[in-house]
Amino acid sequence: MSKELHGAHAGHHAPHQKINLRRPDVMEAVSAQVLSHYRSEIVESIRANGGVLSAGGLTVKLAKEFGFCYGVERAIDLAYAARKYFSEVSPQTPIYLLGEIIHNPEVNDQISKMGIKIIAPKPTDEEVAQLESGDVVIIPAFGTEVSTRKKLETKGCVLVDTTCGDVMSVWKRVRQYSKENVTSIIHGKAKHEETKATTSQARAYGSGHYLVVYNLAETDYVCNYILNGGDKHEFLKKFEGAYSAGFDPDLHLHAVGVANQTTMLRGETEEVQRRFKAVMEKKHGADSIGSHFRFFDTICGATQDRQDALEKMLLNPPNLLIVVGGYNSSNTSHLAEMGEAKLPTYFIKNAAKMESDKLIRHYNQHKKEEVETCDWLPAGDITVGITAGASCPNNLIEDTLRRLFELRGISVQELLKK
Repeated sequence: MSKELHGAHAGHHAPHQKINLRRPDVMEAVSAQVLSHYRSEIVESIRANGGVLSAGGLTVKLAKEFGFCYGVERAIDLAYAARKYFSEVSPQTPIYLLGEIIHNPEVNDQISKMGIKIIAPKPTDEEVAQLESGDVVIIPAFGTEVSTRKKLETKGCVLVDTTCGDVMSVWKRVRQYSKENVTSIIHGKAKHEETKATTSQARAYGSGHYLVVYNLAETDYVCNYILNGGDKHEFLKKFEGAYSAGFDPDLHLHAVGVANQTTMLRGETEEVQRRFKAVMEKKHGADSIGSHFRFFDTICGATQDRQDALEKMLLNPPNLLIVVGGYNSSNTSHLAEMGEAKLPTYFIKNAAKMESDKLIRHYNQHKKEEVETCDWLPAGDITVGITAGASCPNNLIEDTLRRLFELRGISVQELLKK
């Protein structure tokens, strides 16, 4: 692309200029396109009939809440709207996406096919140097690190920010902790893009620190250290990559505030909060708890709705459960964990993983790889539960339904005509 053209469109969209992608004409065209890519009339009609479909001894039950949440829909709509808007206003303008828009391979493939170029979630200085002023960069639903945003703004990129509102409410809380010199204890996965974006907010005022705890075992380790002290070197080695630069457990665990990655299991986050509060009361006395402990409920509503709906389904459990979604999706992986605790559960990214009624390939979270299970779909009368993470589109759920009935020699199309 010639420099002149770049200059022209850079002038056309001055850096930081707010572009209204939600104009009715843009959104109307976009919503038709998004529906054609991800919607499923079959899933909607089954949902309208109480979420159950039965034939030939096979009953499939959909969880009451599953699939795309509002934040994911909004992120996808904005990415599609950016593509549409710029292809009309300035077709030469390159559009980039930081990493993945959401954790679903099918959706990210679709975004790539639209000519949106995927770059690293945290581009290096060299990668940023290759961008030009006026280039469009989409920030995904998980958000991005403060330093990355600053680099892109300095470069003069036009940012299309699709960060989820629930994630931003966590950031607000963590920035508040930072202002008050309270160390943020973040319940989450240290390497997840959302957690990285959140921890960067803990440093927003330069004075805050953070520590990421993944589970209750790590929580107990930190609580024990707060109460009894311990080997600082061992502590820092154990949590390597999960705390702020300059973090010292002997200094920075005097006042802590709990926050979380929005897609964790609510019950576990609540337990993390409870344990930190208890240890602070024990160490500093109940009267001064306000100076040493803060917390705020930051589990996303959609994540919670999906977990609650699955919990309800598991009260009267089906014979087996299929969880559909991206293998790197945090909220989907927690649904699979909940299922595994109760019944045979198969975490698949798409229907093609059900190769036959004798063989299914599914993701094993403990081994972090796909494994094969034979004779997974029993003959005779069975009930199969289906749920999906907040980043899984309905068309993938439809494919899963179709495939299940196909394995019994039944066409879903024929069933729905009856």
